[in-house]
Amino acid sequence: MNSVVLALTGVAMMTLGYFLYSRFLGRRIYKLQESFVTPAHELSDGVDYVPTNKYVLWGHHFTSVAGAAPIVGPAIAVIWGWMPAFLWVTIGTVFFAGAHDLGALWASSRHKGQSIGSLSGKYIGPRGRNLFLVIIFLVLLMVNAAFAVVISGLLTSTPTAVIPTWGAIIVALLIGQAIYRYKWSLPLVSVVGVVALYALILIGDQFPVVLPETILGLSATSFWIVVLFLYAGVASVLPVWMLLQPRDYINGLQLFIALGILYGAILISAPTLVAPAFNEAVPEGTPSLIPLLFVTIACGAISGFHGIVSSGTSSKQLNKETDARFVGYFGAVGEGLLALGAIIATTAGFRTIADWEQVYSAFGQGGVGAFVEGGGAIVNSGLGIPAGLSATILATMAVLFAATTMDTGIRLQRFVVQEAASIMGVTINKLVATVIVLAIAMGLTFGAGADGAGGMLIWPLFGTTNQLLAGLTLSMIAVILLRKGRPVTPVLVPLLFLLVMSVYALIVQMGQFYAAENWLLLVLDVIILIAAVWVIFESAIAMVQAKKNPPELEDDERERASARTRS
Repeated sequence: MNSVVLALTGVAMMTLGYFLYSRFLGRRIYKLQESFVTPAHELSDGVDYVPTNKYVLWGHHFTSVAGAAPIVGPAIAVIWGWMPAFLWVTIGTVFFAGAHDLGALWASSRHKGQSIGSLSGKYIGPRGRNLFLVIIFLVLLMVNAAFAVVISGLLTSTPTAVIPTWGAIIVALLIGQAIYRYKWSLPLVSVVGVVALYALILIGDQFPVVLPETILGLSATSFWIVVLFLYAGVASVLPVWMLLQPRDYINGLQLFIALGILYGAILISAPTLVAPAFNEAVPEGTPSLIPLLFVTIACGAISGFHGIVSSGTSSKQLNKETDARFVGYFGAVGEGLLALGAIIATTAGFRTIADWEQVYSAFGQGGVGAFVEGGGAIVNSGLGIPAGLSATILATMAVLFAATTMDTGIRLQRFVVQEAASIMGVTINKLVATVIVLAIAMGLTFGAGADGAGGMLIWPLFGTTNQLLAGLTLSMIAVILLRKGRPVTPVLVPLLFLLVMSVYALIVQMGQFYAAENWLLLVLDVIILIAAVWVIFESAIAMVQAKKNPPELEDDERERASARTRS
């Protein structure tokens, strides 16, 4: 099959999803109101609560949720064939991720920017909230530890990405000053920022930075891991407008340009998908398609991490409630387009089926490396960009998005630590909380050895836990909608599907971990399963009660009722 057909079909489905389905969700389900005073205005503090232009906020939100996962997941899942991955990414983006991301953003905005974990205390109860926080903490720990390892590996294997990766921080700091202090127009800032970023890519391609084998007693990979954690810790305590927002915004523009380059090369070269639509000869040891497909591809179809970002940072920067449709739903579309590009790059970027099978010789193979190799070959063939520069562009894209996810991940995990401390009656400031987060994440990363391999120890549970979190977030949104007397089907269908698949996957993985005598993952699997079943039970009770009780008055209805009382 020609990859152009796949690309055009996928893009058309997601475009229609944004223009039609997201409008339905915004008007009929979430009833977004432009006049609603968002937490960014009500609680503005110049640090976390900052009213933000919707395009800048979209850049922050999109790049925070994107990371490396929408590349890694699809790049691994195509081992079952490109058709299952394509269907899950497109259908998941339009009907699952959009409702989830927009819903989490709306729910948090309607509750003074509270996180999904905090909201669970109000709508499910204290037990549900505590277990919810455990799952959120584990997801963030997996993201922060694993992404540090992934980024350090890319910086080591693709040294041409080093200069643009770190140079982007300087560009972002200058852009933050230009927007908020010097009041430059957004189009001018966008052009200057993108030109600067791509100039850094060209410089990096000419001047690769290769570290010596050991630095301060650490390997090159371990050194990058330490630097990444220190950077993420500093970035997480700075005001969002200073680094996080502008860095994410420019990275968002850079991603769409890189995606434009990739999709343009696909349209011009029209490579054939050499991988099978359904792979009936999967390598020995490959798990079954169901349920593992739906947890292998999380980001790019639907991801619980998105709900953490939506309710953790994005809701605190929402200028108008109606902006949530663009920020939340279109953010999911952007990630879906990245996942679709990863599917095409890893199935059409190889010359023959034999070349493809050599890379996908076992489950778990492929990943970012296959995306950079396959995507680079397509860009080189379609646009004539030198192979080395093509690889640099795609590798830089992957590194920058993984790094921005770490920035946000450390900040969000700090919020969770502070929230957990307050539940226990202890108040800790953001610096102490950040140190605790870094200590735990680095302890996990280096706990299995000085090479940082520990960062990937619990990654096999990420997809399952992440999808479970998405289902639990949808259950929270469903309870809120039921209490308001609104339609709940668009949320209930993906909620039930995700909970069934994620619990099923946890049980399947439990057997795999037991057979492999991997006691750490087995214990974590059991803990997550117990917490999940408990929260599902509490959520079900809350939904039944919400259905029985009279609907809550909407804000505008409450105002009219108050006016009638006064008169």
